[in-house]
Amino acid sequence: MLEAGVSSPIVPYGADQTLFVVVDRRDEKTEIRIERNDLDATIGELVAGCFNDPIKVISFNTLEHWMKDISTDVAGEIRARCDLYGIELPDYLSDFVESHS
Repeated sequence: MLEAGVSSPIVPYGADQTLFVVVDRRDEKTEIRIERNDLDATIGELVAGCFNDPIKVISFNTLEHWMKDISTDVAGEIRARCDLYGIELPDYLSDFVESHS
């Protein structure tokens, strides 16, 4: 987990990249933030069960200095992928998808 003021090792200084942060709940008291630089891979990891209890997904750009909560878009994509693959929405994603639909 990255702390405030600590630069990410995957983002070179001054790089123009959009990163995606998944806020995941380990238990009722602990939240962790997991940073990725590929939205498609992030959504794939969510569907594959790589997160315990995702709360939200945030995107931000390192050069343009913007941030956006994209949880609704990600929830829609998760639902679409489950429909496309012919699988039921996994239990560990049901709260996330329902709260952001």
